[in-house]
This record gives sequence, structure tokens and C-alpha cells, in this order.
Amino acid sequence: MYKKLEATINELKQGFDEIPSGRKKLLREVADFISQELEENGTLKLNFICTHNSRRSHLAQIWTQTAAAYYDIDGVETYSGGTEATAFNPRAVAAIERAGFDIENPGGENPAYRIQFDEDAEPMVCFSKTFDDSANPSENFAAIMTCSDADANCPFVPGAAFRKPVTYSDPKEADGTDKEQETYDERCIQIGTEMFYMMHQVQAGS
Repeated sequence: MYKKLEATINELKQGFDEIPSGRKKLLREVADFISQELEENGTLKLNFICTHNSRRSHLAQIWTQTAAAYYDIDGVETYSGGTEATAFNPRAVAAIERAGFDIENPGGENPAYRIQFDEDAEPMVCFSKTFDDSANPSENFAAIMTCSDADANCPFVPGAAFRKPVTYSDPKEADGTDKEQETYDERCIQIGTEMFYMMHQVQAGS
């Protein structure tokens, strides 16, 4: 892990005790499913879904894949998608970069960002797409709904073996205000803390 990212991860782990009990229960339910699938099949695909696949779903995808590597949990593959495609929002990208990730931006209207947590790790390729895009799994995956709108609009996700809402407030509400960067950083850390807690539960149960 990059040095700055290591420092952020230490901050995330220190925040485990601040996660509300109800959220911990929800995250443990997801962790239990991950553990069960890894034990039975050796692999698990997680697709994080929100409305525009521009902020929260990408943050959850990136942090979960990073946590799996950090805790040496093999077989976890993370994806993200939306009910519609837009672009990975530059404000969310900047928050991930401030957290310590290395990011390569190829440009374009919907850039396929290459994001690394370690110089030797395979880059995560993150771009906005619908949840049923060909780049995402079509069957036997866990659908994690990261926004309430997507949760309400997709009561059934075709191909999903497991579906659970783990929703977050949209940092978009702070766009264009003097709280913009602070809000994005807070949401980035919140999602990172909860995804690391979830994967720590997987490690503990293995």
C-alpha cells in the first residue's frame, strides 16, 4: 500500500468503534454472505449499485477491493454500476486521490480511471456504467445498493444471488459550496471505514 494510503487506512480502522450498532449488524450480514460464498466457491463478485454510478458506488467498490487486498482475502472481485451511466465524478475522484490512491486519468467524457492502492497491484479500472453493463457480472453476484433511490427503483436485480441496501447520503448535495471538499472527504472516509470493517469481519470469520 502507498504510504499515504496506509495512514488513511489506519484512520479507518480507528473509526470502527464509531460505526453505529445498526450499521455494524448490516455490514456483518454482508460479511457473512461473502464468507459463505468464499468458503463454498472460492470466489465472490460484489456489484455496488447507485443511481448514476458517479460517486458512492465507485467509492465502495474501490475501498472494498482495497480492503480485500489489505486483509489478504483472496477471491473477492468488486464492480459498480448505476441505473443510468454518467461519469465518475471528478470531486469523488479527487477525494480518493487525497486518501492516498494513485490515479491515472485517460480523459474523455466518461474516463476509465486506472486506480491503484499499491504500485505492484493490478489497477482498478473505474468508469460509469449501468449495473447490467457487459463489464459487470450477470449472475451469482452480490448486489449492494449504495443509494436509497437505486434501492427503491431496483427492488429486483437480475442475476443477483444476494441483495442488500447499504446506503449513504449523496455528497453531491455540497457541490458548489464551501463545504464541497470536506463533504466528499467525509463520505469517502465513512464508506472506507465501513467497507474495511465489513472485510475485517470476513477475515475474522475465515
